[in-house]
Amino acid sequence: MDGLNLHGWLPIRIWQPRDEWRVDWCWFGDRPLSQPFFREAVEEVLRLPFNQAFRRQTPLSGLTEWRQPGPGLTPSAFIFHASRCGSTLVSQMLACLDDHILVSEPPPLDALLRSSLAPQERAAALVGLLSAYGQVRRGTEQRLVIKLDAWNIGELPLLRQCFADTPWLFLYRDPLEIAVSHLRRAGMHMTPGLIGPSALDDDEPFQDRESWIARRLGRLLQLGLEHCREHHGLALNYSELPAAMEGHLGDFFGLSAEQRRAAFARVGQHAKQPAQAFVDDRQGKQQQASARLREQLEQWAQAPYVALEQWRSAVRQPRLSSSATTPPCP
Repeated sequence: MDGLNLHGWLPIRIWQPRDEWRVDWCWFGDRPLSQPFFREAVEEVLRLPFNQAFRRQTPLSGLTEWRQPGPGLTPSAFIFHASRCGSTLVSQMLACLDDHILVSEPPPLDALLRSSLAPQERAAALVGLLSAYGQVRRGTEQRLVIKLDAWNIGELPLLRQCFADTPWLFLYRDPLEIAVSHLRRAGMHMTPGLIGPSALDDDEPFQDRESWIARRLGRLLQLGLEHCREHHGLALNYSELPAAMEGHLGDFFGLSAEQRRAAFARVGQHAKQPAQAFVDDRQGKQQQASARLREQLEQWAQAPYVALEQWRSAVRQPRLSSSATTPPCP
C-alpha cells in the first residue's frame, strides 16, 4: 500500500467484485463504537462530510499491511449467541467501559468467515481485520471484544484456528421465546435465502415459517452445544442476565468491581433501543406461541436446548442467588 496510513480508519465492507477481493475503509478517528451494532456506527460516520468526500479502498492484502503505527489489540473474548437472547445487552454493558472496544456483528468478519478464500489467505485476513478493529484510537483501550452474527457459530472452529487462546461464550435461551421473536420480526438468518449458504442449512424443503425457524434454531443450538463441549466455551442462559455480570460472567471478561458497577448502568434500558425502557416480554411470548410452533420446536430444537442446560449445570459453579430476583434484559 506504499506506506498508506490507515490509523483511525476501520474496514466496513469486504467483497469480491470480480477476481480480486477488496476492502472498503471508513474514517472513524477516535469515535468509540458505542452503538448496539457495528452497521449503525458505520451509518453514523458515513454522514460526516469528510467520509462523503473521501473514501479509501484497498486490496485484501491491505488488512495485513495497514499496521501503522503498530498492530491493534488481540481479541480478549468472542461472543456467540442463538439470537434474541441477551447478547446485545452483554455487548452494550461492555461498550460503556472506557478500556473496552466492542465490535458488534461487523459484516466484514462474516464475509471472511464464510468466504471461499484459501485457508492461509483467509487466516491472515482475519487476523488483520480484527487487528484493525483493535486499533487504540482514543488511548484508553486495553481489551477488544467481538460479538459475531448468530449464524457464525458454524465458523467458530475457523476463528479458533487464528485465536486459539481467546475465551468465548455461547448465549442462548428457551427456543420458544427465540422463535416467537423471529415470527414477529424475522432476523436475517431466519429469512429464506437472505444470508446465502450457511452452517444452519439442512436438506429439508421449506414448508412454513414455524418449521423453518424451528429447524434452523435447532441446528444453531446443536452447533453451540457441540462447540461448547469440544472447544470449552462458556454456556450462558438468558435467564442468568444481567446478574451474571456481577459474578461468573464478570470473571469471564476479567472485570474489576468498579467496571461491573459501571456496566450495570445499561441495565433497565432496552439494549437494541437505548432510549427506551426494557419491558420483560417472556410471558407474552410463551402465551403467543401457536400449537404448530410448539410442535416443531419439540421436534427440532428442544433436545439441544435441554442438552445445553445439562452441560451448563454440569460445568458451572452454583448459580448466583440474586439471579432469580434481577429481571433479565434483551
